[in-house]
Amino acid sequence: MTSQQARGIHIFTGESVIAEFDHTLQSVEPDLTGEATQYLAPGFIDLQVNGFAGVDYNSPTSPQDEIARSLQAIFATGVTRFYPTVITGSAEDMTGALRNLARARANLQHGAAMEGFHVEGPFISAEDGPRGAHPRHCVRAPSVDEYWRFQEAADGHVRLMTVAPEWPGITVLIETMAQEGVVVSIGHTGASSEQIDEAVRAGATMSTHLGNGAHSELKRHPNYLWDQMANDKLTASFITDGIHIGQNFFKVALRAKGLERAVLVTDAVMPAGCPPGDYMLGEIAVTLHPGDRVTLRGGTRLAGAALKMNDGIGHAMGLGGLSLRDAVSMATINPARVGRISGRWRGLQTGERADLVEFSFSEESRQLSIGRVWLGGEQVFVA
Repeated sequence: MTSQQARGIHIFTGESVIAEFDHTLQSVEPDLTGEATQYLAPGFIDLQVNGFAGVDYNSPTSPQDEIARSLQAIFATGVTRFYPTVITGSAEDMTGALRNLARARANLQHGAAMEGFHVEGPFISAEDGPRGAHPRHCVRAPSVDEYWRFQEAADGHVRLMTVAPEWPGITVLIETMAQEGVVVSIGHTGASSEQIDEAVRAGATMSTHLGNGAHSELKRHPNYLWDQMANDKLTASFITDGIHIGQNFFKVALRAKGLERAVLVTDAVMPAGCPPGDYMLGEIAVTLHPGDRVTLRGGTRLAGAALKMNDGIGHAMGLGGLSLRDAVSMATINPARVGRISGRWRGLQTGERADLVEFSFSEESRQLSIGRVWLGGEQVFVA
């Protein structure tokens, strides 16, 4: 690959720099002309994407060319690596969806953007509230054998799994996955303090969209939100669309976790990037309302999000009082670390993968406008 250059304001240092790269960053040096007005950052990373641009990653029959189209739409938001996410469904549908995604990952031109897969369920709480929009009749007890069937269907690319620690026998599954290098995340749970502690001792390292997938009313203390916020071994992901969690919760959660243990996710579902209307998420009927709220059809229960990561960064700044630098960290080096995405932990440094995003930023509106995006040194989007 021919060496390329990109100029911009280094998102983490504030200096004007010139980055030279092929597949990886070869150098990042000061730009003595100082003419850059746009920012240069590592490509954004999203650990939870259920679908996008009208394409449902949970469907075993989503066409490969439609998945390819959705990748282009995701690149336009600044995301260069992400975890397509398969939620609770029948064993046949879940393995079928993973098999279909694995085929896309292997064969599509930019399939490498699908760094691995996130399996969210089916070993979650069956209770209303913690279960969220996951179909109750498909929730089931943890099974190491079923986990291995998921891995076989995914060609070994299941890299993150969300489970509820209250299930009997879950510790064996968590230990199995942790030994395999799979990130185990606590979510959609009503677990006790002791069950959460046991899951962490077994190898859980993350909390999935903390503050969501929960009962509408909780005991004052203890409860599973306080327990996860207090545990320094858990990194938490957050959906910062201004719908899923409120400003005060986000501020308190950030103070509890610390910026280094906080990650932005979109939890985007297939209507993300589409006009308002009725859609299907697998067997689940949903409505995308104006203002990007996605609910179960005919109800008010949230069913994923219609968030774009570049918007999520701006919203996080407003909700949490964050600087642009800190919000971008939560969408780049933090998810790379917790998601164990190699070559992406150190930011804009020599030897890292040349996943780059160039964007402009409006202080007044907190809007990030994506200019150009590179995946492993290949330009995949230009505005």
